[in-house]
Amino acid sequence: MKLLHFKKGDRLGLGIQTEQGIIDVEQAGEQLNISLPNTVDALIASRDEGIQALKQLVDNALSSENPQQFLVSEENVEYGPCVQSPEKIICVGLNYINHAEESKMAVPTSPILFSKFNNALAGHKEVVYLPEDAEKFDYEAELLIVIGKTAKNVSEEEALSYVFGYSIGNDLSARDLQFRTGQWLLGKTSDGFAPVGPYLVTADEIPNPGNLEVKCEVNGELRQSANTKDMIFSCATIISYASRYMTLKPGDIIFSGTPDGVILGYPESEQHWLKSGDEITVSIEKIGTLTNTLE
Repeated sequence: MKLLHFKKGDRLGLGIQTEQGIIDVEQAGEQLNISLPNTVDALIASRDEGIQALKQLVDNALSSENPQQFLVSEENVEYGPCVQSPEKIICVGLNYINHAEESKMAVPTSPILFSKFNNALAGHKEVVYLPEDAEKFDYEAELLIVIGKTAKNVSEEEALSYVFGYSIGNDLSARDLQFRTGQWLLGKTSDGFAPVGPYLVTADEIPNPGNLEVKCEVNGELRQSANTKDMIFSCATIISYASRYMTLKPGDIIFSGTPDGVILGYPESEQHWLKSGDEITVSIEKIGTLTNTLE
């Protein structure tokens, strides 16, 4: 199931992407007299019961005499972040060998974890505003892991059973701010520097997150092309490792790392940093395409 948030006035509503269009869950539930979660966060909290109710909703809506009454045109949707309020946004650094090498950093022997904050979240097609006192803006295409239930000290064998679903993330970075000090945080969590979405695909549709094509384009030019099978630490390893030290909560987001091809890895004479007006598109197999423009 492909889930999304879209703007309804001053709040976000829950949608389900289908071949016919997007089902407005709140509107369809009211018309069919069904009580349903109205955000992804509420759905994650409801666990299997909520998912089954949404599946029944889709069947009922699309098999009705007039399915169009339940649908919203995707062209008219203004997307929000596919997860609205995670307790934690955890990122994994240097998780592809080629990316570590291009960054001239040692290949890690355990996952390198850092964080972003909720202010960095942005939705599909949302404009990201660049800080005025930075210049070296970069993209990082990443598979996003969304935790579905509380995880503490979980084994690698069990880890994927704690995943609610997967999405797309762009770990936007201001490299001059990132390396101003020994802490990366400042260059990683400016407002809008964590676009996610457009869809959150439930884990049952992606049984193997370790074999997905990942691509990033800037203004239509291919910059990154890889497969999640090239990750140094798998999704299961990352979840298990993090859960040893912090309790992962439902709705928490993990950016699983980016492959080579970032601007930081280019020879210095060829480093043409992102700028206002650039469009960054990140695509991941079985999930979709996330696009954002800089300003």
